[in-house]
Amino acid sequence: MGKASSWALVAALAGFLFGFDTAVISGAEQAVQRVWQMSDTVHGLAISAALWGTVVGALLGGWPADRFGRKKTLVWIGVLYAVSAIGSALAWDPASFMFFRLVGGIGVGASSVAAPAYIAEIAPRESRGRLVALFQFMIVFGILVAFASNWLIGGMGEDSWRWMLGAETLPALAYLLATFGIPESPRWLCVNRGETEKARAILASINPDTVDETLAAIRAEAAEDARSMAWSRFFDGHLRRPILLALLIAFFNQLSGINAIIYYAPRIFEMSGAAASTALLATVGIGTVNLVFTFVGLALIDRAGRKPLMYLGSVGYIISLSMTAYGFASGQFALVLPFIFAFIAAHAVGQGAVIWVYISEIFPSAARAKGQSLGAGTHWVFAAALTLVMPAVLASVSPVTIFLFFAGMMVLQLAWVRISMIETRGKSLEDVAAELANPNRSASE
Repeated sequence: MGKASSWALVAALAGFLFGFDTAVISGAEQAVQRVWQMSDTVHGLAISAALWGTVVGALLGGWPADRFGRKKTLVWIGVLYAVSAIGSALAWDPASFMFFRLVGGIGVGASSVAAPAYIAEIAPRESRGRLVALFQFMIVFGILVAFASNWLIGGMGEDSWRWMLGAETLPALAYLLATFGIPESPRWLCVNRGETEKARAILASINPDTVDETLAAIRAEAAEDARSMAWSRFFDGHLRRPILLALLIAFFNQLSGINAIIYYAPRIFEMSGAAASTALLATVGIGTVNLVFTFVGLALIDRAGRKPLMYLGSVGYIISLSMTAYGFASGQFALVLPFIFAFIAAHAVGQGAVIWVYISEIFPSAARAKGQSLGAGTHWVFAAALTLVMPAVLASVSPVTIFLFFAGMMVLQLAWVRISMIETRGKSLEDVAAELANPNRSASE
């Protein structure tokens, strides 16, 4: 494994904790509601607390990533994950539970900004898609491990939910220690600190044959963005196209229903007639399908490109969500589980593989952290809102209506991919920025 790959792997471990933290609550959420006798509204707020923290982390994560560096931000993300895991396991009332879940959510949000940006900035262009997508792979691996952990711990008694949440402590501490061994992003050193020699040394350890070429490209892009990239400049109109792309890919990601289904998968399976223990085991199947098809997405993203995977995922979403709705409408509940699995597969190959890679590619260096914050913040606002309302929605709206709504949103996504997305495969970050700034210019000019 090359140095860039090993550094990318450490940064991507933030994605493992991201996935674990996101999925682990699915096994605990019904027990938490019973223990503190929460209404659907309070319960939705408690379960979505981590996601509201994620919104904060995503929107503010660009500031420490720019001010203090990608590496230091990744280190502090590990601290947040560890504090959240321990605190959530020991929570003594709904307020303390929400607080510690909020802390973990801030870590998740910040990691969705800092980790892909770091990986994109250390990766050689020919393997950038694969290495940034490693972050997504680690997310789904974390989801699978969380589902398996929940299933294994589920029979440990009435406090098993505490052990489920506390299990995150060990990987959080392992990740925290590993982050001390990675270097700073050479692009950040060059653009934000002017420390060219340090950047050169790191780039030379990645690929000594392309150091001068890469530094020249970084300097050329930085010269065009020499003015301070304040939020006022970020939104002054010159980044309109990448901003719209980041907003809409994040919007459609959540309007597929992916987080709502992952957070409440046991409830959804129980609605189709599965026993509670079978529903927990079925979530392990979700994690397994997610992992397997994420491998497929990783294998294809630098070969087929970003847009073809989005086409494939969109069609898969529409078919699987429509057939799940049909299963509930017709009473053929045996259709629900396989088409939920098909939905997860479509997500893993399409949106799941593409979103973090794409957002990390479409902004120039001076705006990359803020662009990541915007895209990730949009993603998590919709994730939090859906998770907040889902207990009440599941109690009052038929599953048929819910799944048809998600399918309809994916029809809109398919149209957006066709009309608006540009392909970024095989292009340098500087060429992508130039193409979005001037759509009439080809990247080869």
